[in-house]
Amino acid sequence: MSADAAERIRLDQALRGAMERDEFELHYQPQIDLRSGGIAGVEALIRWHQPELGLVSPARFIPLAEETGLIVPLGDWVMRTACAQMAAWQQAGLAPPRIAVNLSARQLWQGHAAERVAAVLCETGIPAGCLEVEITESVVMRDGAEAVQALSALRALGVTLALDDFGTGYSSLSHLRSLPLNKLKIDRAFIQDLTTRSDVAVLVQQIIQIGHAFKLRVVAEGVETRETADLLARSGCDEVQGFYFGKPLPAQDLEALLRQHSRRPSLAAVKP
Repeated sequence: MSADAAERIRLDQALRGAMERDEFELHYQPQIDLRSGGIAGVEALIRWHQPELGLVSPARFIPLAEETGLIVPLGDWVMRTACAQMAAWQQAGLAPPRIAVNLSARQLWQGHAAERVAAVLCETGIPAGCLEVEITESVVMRDGAEAVQALSALRALGVTLALDDFGTGYSSLSHLRSLPLNKLKIDRAFIQDLTTRSDVAVLVQQIIQIGHAFKLRVVAEGVETRETADLLARSGCDEVQGFYFGKPLPAQDLEALLRQHSRRPSLAAVKP
């Protein structure tokens, strides 16, 4: 316990001021349309290169940032940086259809989330339809009425709303129906066992059917094999992301992928 406490203090001290020291970077992971095989969008994922600690996993520092409140300025930085990158890609004629950014619990519940997002869109000049805001299932399950109000304000801007990590937050179907969502993202924990467990395969297929019944596009995360992608295509899943299609890449490397994609109609489509 003493070692854990010391590690936490060290991480907390390093995290404070890391943004000012320019230690954070965004990587971007492509999201693939299973029907066309084309790039449907990219998700912005934060990386922390700490001089003494090296590359720090988001699983280590994001919970601490949430707890200390640093997640709010950090989340705002991610939003601004991702949207600015999207604007640069648009100016270069290389932009993917949309860019996805995660919104933390504190960002959503402290209020004025829609106003902050609107300010970033105005500042960077990208259309609202090019931005996708991802909120985890556990966040929106916290308070139904407040969630609907906060998400409705974001939806009114014209951004796409995605429910992330679906299947882990114990949401009711009636609650899901009341949320102004556009997309459902199946948690990677289900996708990892998709081809080895028949019960998981049935569950994932039912989730896809539920999403479509609510007129939502369904996305599977953590796709690492062709076999998994093929099974998802046969089950009617709309989009996928994962190492099989591409790891999270720095902006410059992803730009090379976008240039390659622009010279051909699409990536190889997965056949249902």
